Amino acid sequence: QVQLVESGGGLVQVGGSLRLSCAASGRTFSNYHMGWFRQAPGKEREFVAAINWSGGSTYYAASVKGRFTISRDNAKNTVYLQMNSLKPEDTAVYDCAAAALGSFSPANPGQYDYWGQGTQVTVSS
Repeated sequence: QVQLVESGGGLVQVGGSLRLSCAASGRTFSNYHMGWFRQAPGKEREFVAAINWSGGSTYYAASVKGRFTISRDNAKNTVYLQMNSLKPEDTAVYDCAAAALGSFSPANPGQYDYWGQGTQVTVSS
């Protein structure tokens, strides 16, 4: 079992920045690829970014590429999402998720085995 706890969400103005953190516990963190997804009210869950177990490969949705950066610190069992140049359409609940090692389709939520509880990000205009 892996427990995931997100933090760092909040209210920010357009153009501002936030850094989300997701702390993992329970099993060896480096045995998991990690991803961030988001869901806005009335919309489907959407892939945001993912990173492989070592941090050597990253993946981004087109809507956030160039603005968001995913990273991980395996010594701290934590994955981060640095969000810059935030837009109102980035408003959503952001979830982190863990996928066990194996073939990896980062944008597929069904690939992930464990999910956090989510953190709200609100971008005001």
